[in-house]
Amino acid sequence: MTVYVYVDGLAEPRNPGTGTYGFLIYDGAEKLAEGEGLAGRDVTNNYAEYTALVEALKKLKEMGVTRDIVVRSDSQLLVGQMAKGWKVKGGGYLSKLKEARDLIGGFGPVAFEWVPRERNAEADLLSRVAYEKHKEPAA
Repeated sequence: MTVYVYVDGLAEPRNPGTGTYGFLIYDGAEKLAEGEGLAGRDVTNNYAEYTALVEALKKLKEMGVTRDIVVRSDSQLLVGQMAKGWKVKGGGYLSKLKEARDLIGGFGPVAFEWVPRERNAEADLLSRVAYEKHKEPAA
């Protein structure tokens, strides 16, 4: 059976900002795992998106799931770079992109699919929950 992974990241209150992420792992209708956390301070949205992917891949490896994986994201950049060979021109997220590509090497083929934001609402919610936990106190 195919395992579906939903990832999302954000940087608030502006980009770059406090970066947080969320991910979910499903086997059919059964939720196998979820995670959320701090991607970093003064990081971009793209960095947070890639952090979500890296953390989800680490969780899959920990669970022993290494094949029949479809990663879904509302980030066209992440999906384009990971699935379609889009060029990487530079940016603060390059270390996370490299980490994700290195981790993917330990898996069977992994498919990437772009989904509209509303089909990624659960991962988006987790990234927002993480932001509420980690946001900087108002000055």
